[in-house]
Amino acid sequence: MAVVTTEPTSDDLKAVDECPECLAGNLGWLLTQAHFNLVSEVGAALEPLGVSNRGYHVLATARTGEYTQKELAERIGLDKTTMVVTVDELEEKGLAERKPSSTDRRARVIVVTRAGERTVAEGQKIIDRIQRDVLESLPTKERKLFLEALGSLVQDRLAQPAPDAPPLRRREPRH
Repeated sequence: MAVVTTEPTSDDLKAVDECPECLAGNLGWLLTQAHFNLVSEVGAALEPLGVSNRGYHVLATARTGEYTQKELAERIGLDKTTMVVTVDELEEKGLAERKPSSTDRRARVIVVTRAGERTVAEGQKIIDRIQRDVLESLPTKERKLFLEALGSLVQDRLAQPAPDAPPLRRREPRH
């Protein structure tokens, strides 16, 4: 699929496979399509490891510090109900544990188990492979630029949901 960066011309619209003409230059629609297809591919590839995309994100982030469920949910962008369910699933599979915080005896933090560490390492290999494969669709000189530009949007203009927006419950795609 071609990505249109300016007002689409008739040639641009022809190049966008299965993209409705009225949406060919719509950033939200393009990002949604890319997101859904990438998440579903990664989810299917992680399935043999017994972890979902969301579970992988929780484990990978929990490894980087001592975080409560609430702190992890905020860092990853999950609502608290989804986080509780996800941590429950990870605990049932022996990939994570809730343990007392070393700094606040009232708080419990999410700790990744050895099995969880192995799952993150294997999952990272899978994600790296898929990401390389996806980015190979772009010309070599545009890959880094694309990731940097998208990263800039996510860290700046698109860092937060719109004020007064209802909370977004992020769900895993069903297979």
